[in-house]
Amino acid sequence: MKRSDGRLIKSLDPFFKVIPYVMEERNDAQNFSKQRVPAEPIRSYLKEKRKQGHQVTALHLFIAMYVRLLAQRPQLNRFVMNRKFYARKGIMVSLAVKRNLSDEGEETTVKFTFDGRENLFEIAEIIDHGISDSYTTETNSTDQLARRIMNLPSGIIALAVRFLKRLDKWNLLPVSIIDASPFHTSLFFTYLKSIRLDYVYHHLYNFGTTGLFIALGKEKRIPVVEKGQVVARDCYEIGYSMDERICDGMYFSNSWKLMQRLLANPEALEERLESIVEDQE
Repeated sequence: MKRSDGRLIKSLDPFFKVIPYVMEERNDAQNFSKQRVPAEPIRSYLKEKRKQGHQVTALHLFIAMYVRLLAQRPQLNRFVMNRKFYARKGIMVSLAVKRNLSDEGEETTVKFTFDGRENLFEIAEIIDHGISDSYTTETNSTDQLARRIMNLPSGIIALAVRFLKRLDKWNLLPVSIIDASPFHTSLFFTYLKSIRLDYVYHHLYNFGTTGLFIALGKEKRIPVVEKGQVVARDCYEIGYSMDERICDGMYFSNSWKLMQRLLANPEALEERLESIVEDQE
């Protein structure tokens, strides 16, 4: 049966196809990696854009970079469900948002949808609109779904969640739930920089289809080696958790190289992408 959020990939090598039988759950297949990004070039770039009248932040820039990465490296946008590989339809980014920065502040999740061709400024507008709605709207579709489940009798909640997981594996989960679920997304992004926390390696969720969890930590001064000398530089540190089943190590490596090129040349994100790269059939 077809899925609303993905296209079944059939033309894979037998060795690749057998991997989900060995590593059945997403947390069986987690890989972790850390990236350090010099902060000063990004700060200077964002400062220059603000002088030009563009209200762009590090949040906008990093999400725009990841959207561009997924548009050009489509295997990163795959997911595994019921031991089968799917190419995701569209690019989605889930982001946890606190409605106010206090211990008691309610947390919700916003999911942004992109086609991959957007430039930095278009992505910034989509993000700002989504976050603004989360502040001014008492409940979004994610909150409403959670509330409906938690309004069930306590003895039924676990059964209901198990049933939803089973429907997902059978490709029978309603489109409305997939659209509302923050766990059915290309990547989950946590902007720990905004609350002055260090990066973490966040676990992947077995429920849903998220194969990438990215945690951007606060800026901090750390020793780095430049031309054989140890110097102190302000850096962002980013923790990545990845489902290693979606692509091989070479593909991950080449994708990370593209990511580094985009961060070194953020001006490239100001142009719309003419065409996205399609995943194999």
